[in-house]
Amino acid sequence: MKKILKIALLQLTPCGSLRENLEKGRTACEEAKKLGAEIALFPEMWSNGYRIGGETREWNGDAVAADDAFVETFGRLAGELNMAIAITFLEKTKRGPRNALTLFDRRGERRMVYAKVHTCDFGAERALIPGEDFYVAELDTSCGKVKVGAMICFDREFPESARILMLKGAELILVPNACPMEINRLAQLRARAYENMLAIATCNYPDTVPDCNGNSSVFDGVAYLPGQAGSRDTCLLQADGREGIYLAGIDLEQLRRYRNTEVHGNAYRHPKKYGLLTEEKIESPFLRKDYRA
Repeated sequence: MKKILKIALLQLTPCGSLRENLEKGRTACEEAKKLGAEIALFPEMWSNGYRIGGETREWNGDAVAADDAFVETFGRLAGELNMAIAITFLEKTKRGPRNALTLFDRRGERRMVYAKVHTCDFGAERALIPGEDFYVAELDTSCGKVKVGAMICFDREFPESARILMLKGAELILVPNACPMEINRLAQLRARAYENMLAIATCNYPDTVPDCNGNSSVFDGVAYLPGQAGSRDTCLLQADGREGIYLAGIDLEQLRRYRNTEVHGNAYRHPKKYGLLTEEKIESPFLRKDYRA
C-alpha cells in the first residue's frame, strides 16, 4: 500500500483581528482534516495577515509570543485533530519581533519554531529580527516518520536555504509565503525540489490580498521514474488565485526510492571546492546600503 502524505495548503484571506484569524484558521484546519490531510500549512504571518508597517512600533503592536494563546490554540487543535499544523505568526521576542512558524505534530507537541532568516531588509521587514538557523524536525504521521524543514517566503530565493535543509535530512520543506507567485518564483521552487530531491509545499495568500495571487504549490522533486522515457512534471499541485483549501499527496516511498538512486542532493557534491560560498565579502554590483549581516 502506497504511503501518500497529504498536505493541505490553507490559501486563505486574513481577517481584521488576531481573534478572527484564529477562528478562521481553526475552521480551515478542521476542514483540512475532513479532506484527509496529515499536515496543514498556513500562509506567511497568518496571525496578522502579513499586515506590515514601516515603524517598529507597528510590528510590536501585532506581535505575540511563541507560547501565546493564539499559537497554543493550534497546538491543542493539532492534538485534537490528529494532524500536524504549521502555524505562522509575528513572534514577540526580547530582541524584537520575528517572522515565525511553529510546527506542531499530530499529538499537539511543538516540534519546531523557525524564524525567517532572509528578512526583506530592503523594505518594512528591516524592523524584524532575522532567524539564526534552519531546522529539521521529525514528524510521526500515519505514513511513518517524515523529516520536515521550513523556509519562509524570501528564504526560498536563496538556494542555500533548501540546500542546508537537505543536508540536515529534510524530505519535505514547508514554505509559508506572501507575495506574487509568478513564473520565476515558481521556477525557483521547482529547481529547489529538483536539485535537492525533496518535496516543497508552498502556501500563499489568495488574490484577494494585495500583492498576492494564490498559486500555492507542491513539487515532489521526482523527475525520473523507472521505465518512463524522459522526465516527468514534478508539480503535484498549483492552485489558482482563489481562496480555498488545496490538497496534494506526496508518494513517500517513490520519493525515497528516487533519493536512494538518483544523482542530485548530496550524492556527487564537492564541498571542499565551495569555500567561496561562505565568504562574507560583498562586491559590486551587489553592494546595498540597507544590507545587514
